Amino acid sequence: MKKTLLIVLICGILMTSCSSDKVDPFLIQKQNIGLLTDSTMVKDLETIFINDSVVKLIAGDEFAGSVNSVEIFEKGGKKLLNLTPRETLDSTSVITSIRIFDNRYHTEKQISNLSTFKDIKEAYKISSIDNLINSVVVSVDEINASFTIDKKELPSGLRFDMDTKIDPIQIPGKAKIKYFIIHW
Repeated sequence: MKKTLLIVLICGILMTSCSSDKVDPFLIQKQNIGLLTDSTMVKDLETIFINDSVVKLIAGDEFAGSVNSVEIFEKGGKKLLNLTPRETLDSTSVITSIRIFDNRYHTEKQISNLSTFKDIKEAYKISSIDNLINSVVVSVDEINASFTIDKKELPSGLRFDMDTKIDPIQIPGKAKIKYFIIHW
């Protein structure tokens, strides 16, 4: 285990020292968020977020199969990310979804959790819109993202009917993002 960690660390140092471009730790792309990639394992998080705090939460009984999330905090206590691994209690499991909390995380087209629906619509092709009880989820396959918008941001006629198919034209441009999640 220590050999593997040492090899990963050495490879990381070699790759970063050989590269002329510095990786933006807050850039969200389809297969990565900074140094975090779609093949990153739970055991590698301590190395990737060496300057931050990695908190592994155990939700309930390990025999119940509940998913355990990993939270990333800055040293000052500000919450950055919430990561969900594919397998419960498995350090070799890869990360399947990342909930973005920090406003500094952004896509190449400058979409962050401070963006509005208009910003998303102008930057990306909307793949689907799901009508849930208290929110709508706007999916963008181009970056493997889903943006949750509170139904309070919608016109009153759309707030209470979950059977209504919501069209992008019905969502006000100024509607704010409640959650921003990347799925791998």
